[in-house]
Amino acid sequence: MKTSSIMESSLRDFLGQRTFRNPTTVRVYRCILKGFQRFLAEHWQDESISRETIGLWLRDRAQVWSFHLVAHRTLLVNRFLDWMVKRGLLDSNPFADLRTEYGQQSTTAYVRALLNPDPDAALNALRAVPRFGSFLGPAMLEHITLMKALGYRYNKAERNMLRLDRFLQARPDLARQPLTVVIREWTNARSTPQHAYQCHETGRTLSRALKRIDPTAELIPWDKRIHRAARKGYRQPYVFSEQEIHSIFETAQSFPSPRCPLRPQTLYTMLVLAYCCGLRIGEIVRLNVGDVDLENQVIEIRETKFFKSRRLPLSNSAAAALRSYAVARRKAGAPSESSSGLFWHEQPPGRHTIVVAGQMLARVLRRAGIKPERGRVGPRVHDLRHAFVCHRMLTWYREGINPQSRLPFLATYLGHKDIKSTLVYLTITAELMQHANERFRRYGAFTLAAEMGGFQ
Repeated sequence: MKTSSIMESSLRDFLGQRTFRNPTTVRVYRCILKGFQRFLAEHWQDESISRETIGLWLRDRAQVWSFHLVAHRTLLVNRFLDWMVKRGLLDSNPFADLRTEYGQQSTTAYVRALLNPDPDAALNALRAVPRFGSFLGPAMLEHITLMKALGYRYNKAERNMLRLDRFLQARPDLARQPLTVVIREWTNARSTPQHAYQCHETGRTLSRALKRIDPTAELIPWDKRIHRAARKGYRQPYVFSEQEIHSIFETAQSFPSPRCPLRPQTLYTMLVLAYCCGLRIGEIVRLNVGDVDLENQVIEIRETKFFKSRRLPLSNSAAAALRSYAVARRKAGAPSESSSGLFWHEQPPGRHTIVVAGQMLARVLRRAGIKPERGRVGPRVHDLRHAFVCHRMLTWYREGINPQSRLPFLATYLGHKDIKSTLVYLTITAELMQHANERFRRYGAFTLAAEMGGFQ
């Protein structure tokens, strides 16, 4: 049988075995795979498809599609080739061979490497390196093991040290060089202030660890200039107005989702918890059915940042939103076990991930006209947590309550280990400053009147 006939019949079988919710999807899949089939008809003569043939197809498509489309549609081609291998119609899938040889699981990474002017060098750069295999690796691993044994998660520091370890394995010329030289070379590898601060922070941590082992080791001093330069590049928090909050809620409730009727209610309830309770996205998606007690209007947040768990009272509006969502969730056929994810969807594993939830909620902000249509700019979902703090402070001022006396309670509610962490979320707005000035004016006037009365 000719290769074109094999591909044609395989394509019909491959698409016929799949269930598509949208009729348009099968047409898009067929169009992409037929184009791939036509290209192979000109370049595929053997019983296997070579890496070079895939590279030619990628370069051909890169002239027509953006990289995003090339990477996304290559995933479909990869699934089709895997299916052909399982059916015995193809000897091997080049992408599977690449994963075996280089250890990188991301298909997009191989697409980028094969489109590189020097694909062999780009592929070699993808080879997995041993963890902590550099000359400083054992010291870094010993320090991380110690900190975790003391009860710290230490995930961020471990990731940064692994980046330093990979850099050192690619730079054997730095072996046995002083740590200050190593950190300087690592900093020069990229030009961003955030990278410089990450290198500086990691270097200081590592220098203290080496100092415990060798008292003669040199400590890297703290440099405020690097920290200030990095802070200038951070995105400033955005405090939503009350009108914007109402617009976001209305947009979520009317979010178009014909294939998933539960989604608008899900997005709305997530946003209510983010604003009314100040929850982080990770805390929201990790909620289980058993964590919500609607009878007593409390919600349980378990094992979050700093190993903290807390029980939060719910406002009447937040409890009402959760009750409405619980009814919609039950009608959608979601599992009712206490260990089931509260925010459920039909696809395994049955709960939303942080990434997917963040993307969906960001789409709500875009549809509400609060966030630009493209780019990582504008307000973020996490800014709802900032709005929660600022609006709570404003409410206390309006009610004549001294906010300073309530800050410890607010820190506990947010899951912070101290008030300093809470003050990071306190963005000074014009209205907040006005209330603070008015409170100070009344206090000052009372004190001045008392002192003047004392002199009479």
